[in-house]
Amino acid sequence: MSGHGAEQAAEAAAKAELDALMGSFMDAFTNTGGRPPRLHAVREVFIPQGLIIMNLPEGPVVYDLDTFLAPRQALLTDGTLTEFSEWETAERTEIFGSVAHRYSAYGKSGRREGTWFEGGGRKTTQFVRTPEGWRMSAMAWTDA
Repeated sequence: MSGHGAEQAAEAAAKAELDALMGSFMDAFTNTGGRPPRLHAVREVFIPQGLIIMNLPEGPVVYDLDTFLAPRQALLTDGTLTEFSEWETAERTEIFGSVAHRYSAYGKSGRREGTWFEGGGRKTTQFVRTPEGWRMSAMAWTDA
């Protein structure tokens, strides 16, 4: 394979790995049909020092993995948030050697305290290639 062909193949493989990481992240919160959420997957797709940031009009809320996961575990298992899922509706991924960035639009739906809702927003995710493969290092999101 020529140098250019090998480079394209490597980038395609990296993109496939990043797609899978994002899919695992989004799927981790799904609790439709009585399925328990798979929040352990968030730790599998992030580096241990990962940051997740919710950007609100009054300012950003910055979480480490523990402070992000604990309240979501409760919401998704105590009956507050049921039939929940979120999915990517569009993305643009840029790979630069051992770092990558992804802009995503997403949709979400479910029942919060029994009331059906639908919504969506935007995520921006940074990735780093580690000895174990690609992992998320930071994510910021805002609901639309």
